[in-house]
Amino acid sequence: MKSKEHTRQVRDKVIEKFKAGLGYKKISKALNIPWSTVQAIIQKWKEYGTTVNLPRQGRPPKLTGRTRRALIRNAAKRPMVTLDELQRSTAQVGESVHRTTISRTLHKVGLYGRVARRKPLLTENHKKSRYKGARATMEWFKTKHIHVLEWPSQSPDLDPIENLWQDLKTAVHKRCPSNLTELELFCKEEWARISVCRCAKLVETYPKSLAAGIAAKGGSTKY
Repeated sequence: MKSKEHTRQVRDKVIEKFKAGLGYKKISKALNIPWSTVQAIIQKWKEYGTTVNLPRQGRPPKLTGRTRRALIRNAAKRPMVTLDELQRSTAQVGESVHRTTISRTLHKVGLYGRVARRKPLLTENHKKSRYKGARATMEWFKTKHIHVLEWPSQSPDLDPIENLWQDLKTAVHKRCPSNLTELELFCKEEWARISVCRCAKLVETYPKSLAAGIAAKGGSTKY
């Protein structure tokens, strides 16, 4: 929240006591105002010779210094945080600003958003290699007498591993890695923490998730 602006009468009393020989701490205690406020009033009086509020130069900042520092710390500590999340955090302390204001504030201290690089298109050789790999996999299933479900293209991905990827992503995000080294370390640690019971539960509920996917005709399900 923005700091309270004291009346002209209070500012005059500060100067009056300062002229009488009182120090900053005694003035602060006598008038029940912060020591830093007393210092600012006296410094302004020494420089301009008045306690009257002077016209502001330029447009006043939309964020207070305290909120600005908290915003920068939050963005630096959480590289994956979004502008919407930062916007909500500033609104919670009573300072609602536009996303562009937040972005501009972060740019001034060298913090920039990043967009994932586009993956290159597959060449004909890539496609042939994938086809050969898929054919070899199917032959292996056949020799091991493993029945494989028919899986049409563009079908919903019901592989239980996707649930584990989401578990991993959530756990790592909570730890807020600040660099690639920490990201790799946290991924390995959180993956090792996934219990056998969690995996068994996903396998156990797989028939239900498959049935739900069929009933939804490829739409979203609770699984």
